[in-house]
Amino acid sequence: MGELTTNDGVRLVYRDSGGEGVPLILLHGWGQTQEMFRHQLSGLAPAHRVITLDLRGHGVSDKPHHGYRVSRLAADVLGLVDQLGLDRFDALGWSMGVSVWWSFMDQYGTGRIRRFVAVDQPAAVAAVPWMSPEEQRESGAIFDVAGLLALGAALAGPDGDRVHHDFVRGMFSGDPDPEVLAFVAGQISSTPAHAGVPLLFDHCAQDWRDLLPRVDVPTLVIGCEGSHVEPGSQRFIAHEIPDARLHVFPASEANSHFPFLENPSAFNAVVDKFLSEEITPDHFATD
Repeated sequence: MGELTTNDGVRLVYRDSGGEGVPLILLHGWGQTQEMFRHQLSGLAPAHRVITLDLRGHGVSDKPHHGYRVSRLAADVLGLVDQLGLDRFDALGWSMGVSVWWSFMDQYGTGRIRRFVAVDQPAAVAAVPWMSPEEQRESGAIFDVAGLLALGAALAGPDGDRVHHDFVRGMFSGDPDPEVLAFVAGQISSTPAHAGVPLLFDHCAQDWRDLLPRVDVPTLVIGCEGSHVEPGSQRFIAHEIPDARLHVFPASEANSHFPFLENPSAFNAVVDKFLSEEITPDHFATD
């Protein structure tokens, strides 16, 4: 475990496997923690120097009453990169963690990022009224604005624990492994409403479609047939990012928003292959 104090005084906790491999920073999703990547810390090392982080308001990091915006989380990640002295690294984001990396690229560029892995995140989570039906489908929008507001109010309300559990359960198809479901539900309980609700609103209100064509590093987009995130939205992202490649896990291999927990060996193999192989433009293909 290591600690970072951000430039606005927030203590963040990270893990660093060490080693000689190219650094790989993994960012978790909304309401979750770096424990999501417990199988990657061991499974992707020692070939990769694996670094995970509890974002502000999550896990064992501080939970202040300020800073719950995706842009602020990206600034926190920049602070971690600077503290570790990383001039070149690979970036993996899952769910909201992808949005944090998109914000990082938007603000600070891609000059330090060698390769990028985007796992199961829509380009825009909330369907705003000015999107056409086709744009809503492409973006992978999960809520309309009214639905997002209602969810935030419910999470902040007296029945928030049940709402959290139902929200997590909706990310699995079929009958999930009880241990995996319980683990995810337990991790989400570490994020208090004062942190989670404003961050969820900010995260879901972002529309990253204009950024995608400007992602100029080798990119792998990962989707999952059994996820609540429509795989078609991942095909759209892979199409919009120049020369990106795409991998969609069939439901027989992973049946949720959490392929790295459900089938870590398959997930790690896909990520390791992408990060390790020599890449030239003609190697890229999308479905």
